[in-house]
Amino acid sequence: MDKHFKLQPLLNLAQKENDTATRKLGQLNRQQHETQNKLEMLLQYRKDYQDRLQNATQQGMDPALMRNFQEFINKLDAAIAQQRKAVEQSELTTQMGRCEFTSTQRKLKSFDTLQQRHVQEQVKAEAKQEQRAMDEHTGRFVAYKMQNK
Repeated sequence: MDKHFKLQPLLNLAQKENDTATRKLGQLNRQQHETQNKLEMLLQYRKDYQDRLQNATQQGMDPALMRNFQEFINKLDAAIAQQRKAVEQSELTTQMGRCEFTSTQRKLKSFDTLQQRHVQEQVKAEAKQEQRAMDEHTGRFVAYKMQNK
């Protein structure tokens, strides 16, 4: 009485979707980490450069050199602003990936639960069939004994 789980193709598809969502979320998490690290690196670089400008100013520096320092710091500020936007976008994309992952997990769990119920029903049906066979065998045996008395 081995009945095949009719939703097996859907369970397999849900498993593949969940695997894909898991890999995608891992990739999104790595990208978010990388964009955050790049922002931190730019912020540290700007701080270091600002410190160098301050030290050079205290020791006296050429106005043209000071202007170059300021222009470079302004370019760093623009890069920092752009990187902050990239971090925000990466966080949003990662959050969407988490939602997709959660959704695929929920779907997979639903199909898995249905499969477990199917297996339990199969076990119950087999147990009933065995009990019927045993009852029938016992009935025949008792009838045989009664006839031969």
